[in-house]
Amino acid sequence: MSSSPTTLILISIGAGLLPFLMVMLTSFVKIAVVLSIVRSAIGTPQIPPNSVVTGLSLVLSLVVMAPVLSEVGQRLEAEEPALVSGAPGQMIQAIGIAFEPVEAFLRRHTRPEHLRAFASFEPDGGQQTSWRALVPAFLVGQLNDAFRMGFAIFLPFLVLDMLVSSVLLSLGMHMLSPATISLPLKLLLFAAADGWTLIAQSLLGQYL
Repeated sequence: MSSSPTTLILISIGAGLLPFLMVMLTSFVKIAVVLSIVRSAIGTPQIPPNSVVTGLSLVLSLVVMAPVLSEVGQRLEAEEPALVSGAPGQMIQAIGIAFEPVEAFLRRHTRPEHLRAFASFEPDGGQQTSWRALVPAFLVGQLNDAFRMGFAIFLPFLVLDMLVSSVLLSLGMHMLSPATISLPLKLLLFAAADGWTLIAQSLLGQYL
């Protein structure tokens, strides 16, 4: 492979941006937000730890993105002559071709109304949408979907908290915190329903 300064610079930039791209251009944001909301809904903001939530989000994201990454790898192999040529123009064009599957994934999971909202800031007024409009539209849509799913998950736990609080008040146990009673019940119900599996399956099913 060519070791020209241009090639080395592009490789260094790509390696530095890889973690950012993994978060912003995949399903990671939505999955991580949903899992964090689940943890808060149960009432254990530190359990599972952040490292576990992040790790599970990353694993599920890799499962979702595996077909896309496989296609990108095949295209990178096909464009290898242009990538090792050292010519910046050819390298950028080859990278653009290789990342077309990622663009297709983003468009497939981006709502038209979000895309139109950000495309209006394009120089041509939205006649054509570039990465500059596609990426923020995708991320906003992912956050929106994550909060909707999080609300649906949070609601049953909220109802349980209210029921426990009402029962304690009716029994005159004003000094006993409702969370002390509701937390074990929520953990029991969540475990009995195999909640983590159901949520992971639901998240994967929205992409695969």
